[in-house]
Formats: sequence, structure tokens, C-alpha cells
Amino acid sequence: MFQRILIACIGNICRSPTAEYLLRHRLGPDHAATVSSAGLGAMTGHPMDATALEVLLEHGVDGEGHVARQLDAKLLRQSDLILAMERSHVDAIRRMAPEASGKVFLLDKWLGGRDIPDPYRQRRPAYEQAYALIDQGVNSWLRYL
Repeated sequence: MFQRILIACIGNICRSPTAEYLLRHRLGPDHAATVSSAGLGAMTGHPMDATALEVLLEHGVDGEGHVARQLDAKLLRQSDLILAMERSHVDAIRRMAPEASGKVFLLDKWLGGRDIPDPYRQRRPAYEQAYALIDQGVNSWLRYL
């Protein structure tokens, strides 16, 4: 069983916090796993992007308390499962902490292994598309958690 699940993207203000809060919501308060997120080039200390937060809230999940943080080798070693948004993120994580290679997967692993495009600084439809792909990815992992 995975006790510590880490979700990664670049800035840790759009995709990974959306997936973090959505997965935590879907697992429910009684699930033993802790779910967190971090970014390869995090906008450390920043809250969740306003449009990403708005889309998440419209789906009944509150990510208001999110604060972006930087991904590092220590976080990777402490995690039991690491879910990334893009193949390039998986590769960067494996270079950062080769010992974590066996526990790094795409969020979309069970649905074909698609990259989830970054909506940052784009119009709302890009955020809605990212949310839809994240939602599908999160749902596909639930049976394994």
C-alpha cells in the first residue's frame, strides 16, 4: 500500500495541486495515504493559480490552502509513489533521484500514458482540458490505492 503519494509538475501551482487536492478528495478523510505535491521549478510560496483553483472549486474541491514547494531528492526518497504530468517530468525526476526510478509514473499511466499539457498563462479552456485529463488520471489510479 502506498502511504506517501507525491504529485509533480513544473510550477506546483496548476496541475500538481489540482491532482493533489482531487486525489485527496476522492480517497476520503479515512484513507491512510498522505497526498502532497511539488514542482521541478516551483513557484515556491505561491498559492494555487486562480483559474486552476476556480475550476477545481467548481468541481466541489477546495485547494485554497495550497502553497507551492520545490521538489527535491529528499522528497522523492520519502515518497512511495510519485505521479508526474509529463514524460519530461518523469525523466527529470529519475535524473534527480535515480533510486526513485521504480516509483515514478505518469498520472495518465493507465490511460495510455499521455502528457497532461500545462495550462499556465493560457485561457480558461486550457485549464478545463487539464482538469478533465487530471480527473481521468486520478480516477484511473484509485483502484491501486
